[in-house]
Amino acid sequence: MNFNIRHGNKKVGVTFGVEIAFDMIKIEHLGIAVKELGVSVPLFEQLLNTPCYKTEVVATEGVSTAFFQTGESKIELLEATNENSPIAKFIAKKGEGIHHIAFAVENIEAEMKRLSALGFELLNETPKNGADNKLVCFLHPKSTNGVLIELCQDRP
Repeated sequence: MNFNIRHGNKKVGVTFGVEIAFDMIKIEHLGIAVKELGVSVPLFEQLLNTPCYKTEVVATEGVSTAFFQTGESKIELLEATNENSPIAKFIAKKGEGIHHIAFAVENIEAEMKRLSALGFELLNETPKNGADNKLVCFLHPKSTNGVLIELCQDRP
């Protein structure tokens, strides 16, 4: 027997007495595609009046990242490390700009199952290692009104 209940503003699924949280907790970060971190990092440091707190290369995605904390959310700048990376293709097609919106989730696998069952197209079948010590999964923009959505959960 499966049913959903609410606990405060939190949806909770109950399956045979086991509670599983299904929720996007908050906007974790906005991903912005840039041509050069060397140019964009100083620009965003001035704009946000805060230093970049972390840079990281995610070789599997062909991207270098730079992170800024803004209140409870973050800004992630993304620079392609090769011409075949998704960021290089995005910039070639659309230019620099907002690439994705990332939502923090408590249980990425449960959220992936929930969204897949609702008909959202997942770009990866299992969570992948992403930047900033996260497990990630992307939803195809054609199933989210043209917006690339990232689910992310802190790695255990």
